[in-house]
Amino acid sequence: MAFSFFRASPAKQSVDTSSRTHEVAGRVLPLKIVENPRARRFTLRIDAGGKGLRVTVPPRVPSSEIDRFISRHQGWLESRITQIPAVENVRAGGVFPFRGVDHQIVHEPDKRGITHVCSGDNGQPQLIVYGSAEHLSRRIADFLKKEIKREIEMLVAKHTSAVGRKATAVRFKDTKSRWGSCTSKGVLSFSWRIGMAPPPVINYLVAHEVAHLIEMNHGPAFWKLCHDLCPDTVDCRHWLTRNGAALQAIEFS
Repeated sequence: MAFSFFRASPAKQSVDTSSRTHEVAGRVLPLKIVENPRARRFTLRIDAGGKGLRVTVPPRVPSSEIDRFISRHQGWLESRITQIPAVENVRAGGVFPFRGVDHQIVHEPDKRGITHVCSGDNGQPQLIVYGSAEHLSRRIADFLKKEIKREIEMLVAKHTSAVGRKATAVRFKDTKSRWGSCTSKGVLSFSWRIGMAPPPVINYLVAHEVAHLIEMNHGPAFWKLCHDLCPDTVDCRHWLTRNGAALQAIEFS
């Protein structure tokens, strides 16, 4: 999510790139200013999940000019930030969306065991986490990584078999700018956060990246192949557009 602005003329003074904050819609967000020697314009970007702001500028730009640029686009920032849920930390007693279903986080600090899901007495889905509180968020992240790795590897095998092309590797990251990618060498990468999305959306993401093994573009042939692999492509794309920022906003640290 970004906004760009071309500068009319070069400046003579270096910008202060020290850590800053900026208030938007009642949220105080980290603001990072990056000087890029190749930049010819100002670029204002909101980090995934609305966790911070980044302004990329040409060299030797006065701080006052950057301040004016941000001020002029305050309305744009507020309109976008208000659509992004505030950062939500995983915590005992909170709710965690596993495979699109809200699970209550039940912490059992005095017991040992493997993080798992179950149904509570009232039928509510629960995520049971053992061990000390300081490791709770990491244990939930590890659980999610393990579960989504297994699911995605099965889906990759299914869809690559359908297109007759193998992936050279399948990798998992906590990417902020995209949910998945496919390199020209056939390496598929996925954000493990997609494990918080419903199964049809997970399937769509894998189908999307596998389709890139055949079509390294987003042309008509690519989308036809994507639809062939996942008939729910349109609905799943819309789901990610509506809900993706909320998943990115969940904090595991």
